[in-house]
Amino acid sequence: MFHPLYYVGIDPDAQRIDYAKRLYSHHAFQVLNSKKFSFDNESFDYILIIAVLHHISSDEISSYMKEFQRILKPNGTIVVMEPCLSKKKPLCNLFMKWYDNGEYIRNEKEYIRLFRDQNYDCRVIKRFRKCFLYHELFFSVKPKSSMEGELNDDYYKHKPILDALY
Repeated sequence: MFHPLYYVGIDPDAQRIDYAKRLYSHHAFQVLNSKKFSFDNESFDYILIIAVLHHISSDEISSYMKEFQRILKPNGTIVVMEPCLSKKKPLCNLFMKWYDNGEYIRNEKEYIRLFRDQNYDCRVIKRFRKCFLYHELFFSVKPKSSMEGELNDDYYKHKPILDALY
């Protein structure tokens, strides 16, 4: 887990927030009550989206994208990890749809398109399998205006975040 001074966890589910507060009592957690975050403009270096988007319709996600852009610092990064459907693994896809509560598990192109359609640049960092029938996609996202002149070193740049998650 990240240092409490540098972390705010947000979820629309109050029960999950209560559970997180019990588990990590020194960290800050908030229930999300609307599509507008209660943070100042340009206040975050990173936004981590871990296994959330597959619970949200594409239309709803686009309204959150505007808020992400508002609260993200000019050179900030969004780091995303989501279950991901694979054309080559129909059995795994069936398992994920059956096992997971998320109604909107997407394939890689669909996740990337969600962000690109909102003027973000995306870089896939890693595709991996969790357990043996569950595929995940790990990628980073930046508003296009902040991407100028940047090298494609996202895996190494964000490796400490990936290490903190596992």
